[in-house]
Formats: sequence, C-alpha cells, structure tokens
Amino acid sequence: MDFEAIRCGLCFRPPSIVLIYKDTETNKLRKRVIPVRNFSASTSDYKMAAANLKNNHRHKNYLQGVSQSQLERLHLILQYHLQGYSLEDILTSLPLDNDDDFNEDFHEDFNVDLSEDPNEDLNKLDDKNLALKKNQMDELFEKNRKHREDPDFVYDLEVDFPKGTDEKCSWDEESEDGF
Repeated sequence: MDFEAIRCGLCFRPPSIVLIYKDTETNKLRKRVIPVRNFSASTSDYKMAAANLKNNHRHKNYLQGVSQSQLERLHLILQYHLQGYSLEDILTSLPLDNDDDFNEDFHEDFNVDLSEDPNEDLNKLDDKNLALKKNQMDELFEKNRKHREDPDFVYDLEVDFPKGTDEKCSWDEESEDGF
C-alpha cells in the first residue's frame, strides 16, 4: 500500500503524532494517531525519538512522506510542553527556517534555572517557572517511586522517626474554652 502524507501534527493529551494521509489505492483521506511512548521532558533525546518513530515497522509506511526534521520539531515541541512551557512561548521561540542548527537558538530562549533549593519560596514564581518546578518535582517523584513490580517493594512499610526536640507553638497550648 502507498500512502501520501497530507498533514502531520501534534496532540498533547495523550502525547501523540497525528497524521492525515491519503490512501493512494482508494483515494480516501484517513487519520492515524501515533502514540509517543516513553518520552520524558528532561531525559529523552528528541532526535532519537523521532528517528525511532520514523523507523518503527508499524508506522514506517505512513511516515515516509514526513521529513525527519518535521518529526524532530514535533518531538521538541512536545518535550518543552512537558516541561511546562506554553505552546505560544514555544512557537514564538522556534525558528521558522529549516536550519540544522535551530536547536541551539531554540534552547537559548529556554534557559531557566531549575536548581533545587529547599528554602525557595515557590509562591513568588511566575506561572511558567512554577509549572517547570512542578514538572521537575513530578519527575523526581516518579523516579524515586516504588512500584509493586520492584524487587524491594514493601506493601505496609512502617518507619519510626527519631524523637527530636519538639518546638512549642502558640496553638499547642489549650485555650480557655478547653479546646
């Protein structure tokens, strides 16, 4: 079967590539939703993910009309969206030309310090940086989370914490009402 790619786009929920193509035998337009699996915001290489998707035996025939650079850009947009950036910010920073070095210019616009400071007041962050911090915390949680399939998983784990010095606060004292 021969397929002619008409449009290729991106869906954020669930993360997937949407391809509108024409079946050349029947001359009908069809839509194929290709899920993007095992792709994370910080650890995934968007170029490798695009190459793997294009060479996947299930999608190879459908994606032969889509350029590698277009798939890379779609994966890059998805990666920054997963990091918490808005679509408008990503698209305004993404160069329009087919330059091979577009990656350097694009990454310079998204230089945000995501260092983990336990004393940082997250209430003072703007929406974009707060979303990035939350995404970073979610990834750290998922990385450290124990699943039932893990060999060192314990169902009902009880931990005794050492008794430290208890600080007294005004709400610890009983009031005149007896509460």
